[in-house]
Amino acid sequence: MKTIAVIPARYASTRFPGKPLALIAGVSMIQRCYENTCKCKRFDKVIVATDDQRIFGHVTQFGGKAVMTSENHQTGTDRIAEAIQGINADLIINVQGDEPMIPPSVLEELIDAMVESKADMGTAAVPFDIAGADPNSPNAVKVVLDNKGFALYFSRSLIPFPRTGGEPVQPLLHWGLYAYTRDFLQKFVAWPQSPLEKCEKLEQLRALENGARIMVIKTKHRSIGVDTPEDLAEAEKIFLAQ
Repeated sequence: MKTIAVIPARYASTRFPGKPLALIAGVSMIQRCYENTCKCKRFDKVIVATDDQRIFGHVTQFGGKAVMTSENHQTGTDRIAEAIQGINADLIINVQGDEPMIPPSVLEELIDAMVESKADMGTAAVPFDIAGADPNSPNAVKVVLDNKGFALYFSRSLIPFPRTGGEPVQPLLHWGLYAYTRDFLQKFVAWPQSPLEKCEKLEQLRALENGARIMVIKTKHRSIGVDTPEDLAEAEKIFLAQ
């Protein structure tokens, strides 16, 4: 199975403009993400998909591969579908450009799980106590699973609601990491943006609303998603401490 990684990266982030080019201990976030992804030896190719010439030029300058895509895409998945046109690949891994610390071993685990389960779409999550994240933060996306390890729902709100007297159930922190078969990716981008997706600003809800199942691997590794300048400062602390 030919497998490629695509890192969607746009400059015009509403919460943190220019985020891919922000420096973490002297190295841009997109370069750290790219080089970290390349450490996973299961990929036949790693590319950055962007709509900004500054990001494109920077990636090529440090020796990475990048493709220019339309400015009109609503989500990273839509951008990836354009980026892989003409590229031979059976399995596509979407590695978010603001996740510079995802362990390569988790990428390998997700690829193995997709091959073994024959799932159409997969992702990864980690317990909040391991992640060290705040479950009350809307930037920390929560996911709850069914008994077979498939996603029931993703939300920026705290789920499930901890009603007084109820049995406590801890949600998992969702990582910005997706795997799709090529056929499913084409189906996904053909669907219009769904109501829940537009409400929560979470593209994976489009899959759930259209009846797809998302396999979730649970990891015990720690990563950090950079959504704000404060997250960037925290990521830099971790890199400098290594």
